[in-house]
Amino acid sequence: QVQLVESGGGLVQPGGSLRLSCAASGRLISFYPMAWYRQVPGKVRELVAEITSTGNTNYADSVKGRFTISRDNAPNTIWLQMNSLKPEDTAFYFCNQRPPLHSWGQGTQVTVSS
Repeated sequence: QVQLVESGGGLVQPGGSLRLSCAASGRLISFYPMAWYRQVPGKVRELVAEITSTGNTNYADSVKGRFTISRDNAPNTIWLQMNSLKPEDTAFYFCNQRPPLHSWGQGTQVTVSS
């Protein structure tokens, strides 16, 4: 069983940056494709970015060019660097395997507002 703990969210002004981290425990995630998802309360969770075990990445059109997903297999961690944030990026952010396989963590809240 894999436990996923997201952190790094917060309140940021439009145009600002945040770096989210996802720490996995209970199992190595090195060999599995992983992803970041986000969800606005009352709406469907959506895929934001994904990364394969070999480092290939793919992004939702809405974040392409602004967000960067990366992984550091040594500490079993997935990162999401978010730049040029917009109010519409406001959501809870979660990580999981791609497609989702493990229990969802609590997520980390990102609020983009002036």
